[in-house]
Amino acid sequence: MRLRPPALFAPLLLLLLVLPPAVARAKAWSGIEPGVSRRDDVVKRFGPPSKTLTVSGKEVLAYTDGSAMKGTSQAQFRVDPATGLVERIDVFPSTVIDHETVEATFGPICPKAGAPQPAACFQKKLTDDFRTYYVYLRLGLAVFFDEQDDRVQSFVYTAPRPGPAASPAPAASAAPR
Repeated sequence: MRLRPPALFAPLLLLLLVLPPAVARAKAWSGIEPGVSRRDDVVKRFGPPSKTLTVSGKEVLAYTDGSAMKGTSQAQFRVDPATGLVERIDVFPSTVIDHETVEATFGPICPKAGAPQPAACFQKKLTDDFRTYYVYLRLGLAVFFDEQDDRVQSFVYTAPRPGPAASPAPAASAAPR
C-alpha cells in the first residue's frame, strides 16, 4: 500500500472541514437551508450578527471578525423581511480553496447537451467584470473566484434549480466593511 503525502490532501480536507453541511446536503450551509430556514434559525444557531444591513430591500445578517464562523472570514444571510425566510447565504472562506478542490468536492463541469448528466455539475461563467464563477444549478450553489482566478472568493448558496438549463447565478456579494 502506497501512502500519499498529507500535503496533497490538505486542501480537500480543509474544504471538508470548512463546509461539511454543503457536502452532506449540498444546498444548505451549516444547517441553514435557503428557502427553508428562517431568520430565527440563523440567530439561534450562530448568535446575534455582528452587523445587520438592508440591501435591495432584504435584511442581511453579517457575521464578521469575532462573530465569523470557523473557516470563514465572513458569512452573510440574506433574509426576506416579509416572510423571515433565508433566501441566500454568502460565505467567504478564510483559507485558500482552488478550482480542483471545488470540482473534487461538488462535481465536474457539465457535459455537452445530450450527454448523460452527473448528479451535480457546474457551468463555467463570467461576471460583468470578467471573473470566473461556477454555477451548480442542481445544488443551488455558485462559486466565485478572485481576480487572479486561482482561489475561491465566495460561495453563494440559494435554493437549488433544476439543471442543466442556463440561468444566471446570483450576483457576487462584496464583503461589508
